[in-house]
Amino acid sequence: MGRSTPTPGSDALLVVGLRNPGQDYQGTRHNVGGAVVEAFASELSFKRAPRRILAEIVETEISGKSVVLALPMTFMNESGGPVSGLVKYFKVDGTRLVLVHDDIDMPFGKLRFQSGRSSGGHNGVGAVMRALGSEEVWRLKLGVGRPPGRVDPADFVLRSFAVKERKDVALMIGEAEKVLRIFVEDGGDRARQEAGEATRRLGIAE
Repeated sequence: MGRSTPTPGSDALLVVGLRNPGQDYQGTRHNVGGAVVEAFASELSFKRAPRRILAEIVETEISGKSVVLALPMTFMNESGGPVSGLVKYFKVDGTRLVLVHDDIDMPFGKLRFQSGRSSGGHNGVGAVMRALGSEEVWRLKLGVGRPPGRVDPADFVLRSFAVKERKDVALMIGEAEKVLRIFVEDGGDRARQEAGEATRRLGIAE
C-alpha cells in the first residue's frame, strides 16, 4: 500500500472494522472484523481521526485509489457515532463504505459480502444503520459459528477463539483481506463473487 491523504470531497473508500476497544477484547469473536482491518492495514500506523471523531484511521492508496481504514474507539453498540462522523468528513456514500464484522448466524469460516440488508441483530451494524438512516451499506460478514447449547449469544461473541480454531481464523482473515482488495479495485459486485469463492477455498459449504 502507498501513502496518500484522502480529503473531504474526495472519492475515498471507507473500510470500517467493527470491534470493542481495549486489550481485554483482543482475539474475541466480536472483534474479528477489527482484526481483518488491522491485517489489511499491514505495517501502516493508525492515528486519531480528525474533528474529535472517536476512531483510529489509516489513510492510504491502493491500486491508485484513496482508502480510509478505520477502527472505532467506542464499544460495539456505539459504533454509529464514529462511522457517521467519518462518512460525513470524507463525504462517503453507501457504495463506498464497507463494514467488516462477525456473524453468529453463518457457519464458522464462511464469508459473505452484501448490501441493502437489515442488521440481523448485530448491535454494531444496527448502530451504524441508525446513525446513517440507511441500510444501504456494504458489509463483509465473517462467520464465527453459533453458540453451543444454551450459551447466551452476547457472552459467546465476547469469548476468544479456541486454540484449535485459530489457524482457521487466520486463514479466514487472509481471505477477507483479498475480498477487501477486490472491493477497492473492482467494486462491490466483484467482491461479492470473491467472498463466495473464498468460502469455497476455505472448504465451507454455501
